[in-house]
Amino acid sequence: MEAKSSAYYQRRHRERLREKGLVKKEVWVLPEYAEELAVTERRMRQPRGAVSLPAHNLGRSDVNEAKLWTATGLYEALSATEQAAAGGIGLELLEGVEPSLLITMHEYGDLPLFLAVGGEQIVVEALLWPVEQVLDPDRFNREVLRTHKLFPLSMIGIQAGVEGGEHYIMFGSLSGASTLSDIVFEIEMLADNVIKATEAYEPHLQLAA
Repeated sequence: MEAKSSAYYQRRHRERLREKGLVKKEVWVLPEYAEELAVTERRMRQPRGAVSLPAHNLGRSDVNEAKLWTATGLYEALSATEQAAAGGIGLELLEGVEPSLLITMHEYGDLPLFLAVGGEQIVVEALLWPVEQVLDPDRFNREVLRTHKLFPLSMIGIQAGVEGGEHYIMFGSLSGASTLSDIVFEIEMLADNVIKATEAYEPHLQLAA
């Protein structure tokens, strides 16, 4: 799969939001309210009066809450969620020594996320952009450290790219025994944060070719 900068998915995400009749409104809040704002924003993307299903109705019995997930188990559980049934996400089980999941977030411009299960930890991550695309890495890294709290439950790091070079990534981690509803929330929060981080840090980036 060809690696694309998060700016590509940001543009596609914006296009789909406009097609749905949504409008952008800028708000200013203290960092500690960032998670609450993200939840409120997702609720307000639904028509007034629409009822959202409780998170615990997303697809797996509570009897599994204390068990450690495997990649295969998560693939089966996520495939049964309302999001997958409605076409909001696409799922692919990537076989290998350590199986992982490719999660395509259709509501976020087909943004690809990768989910890996390792022992007692689940990690979900997304590619942001190559390090070489940052105009001033030292200045940018300081800016990230000052502002990372604006993106709840997600962190930004650097790792070697599959095709060489280093890339910035955004990732989140949670317990391998987390409930399915918590895992779905982490996935959606990460996708949302990738789009918002791309917008927030755009002045630090060279224009992608």
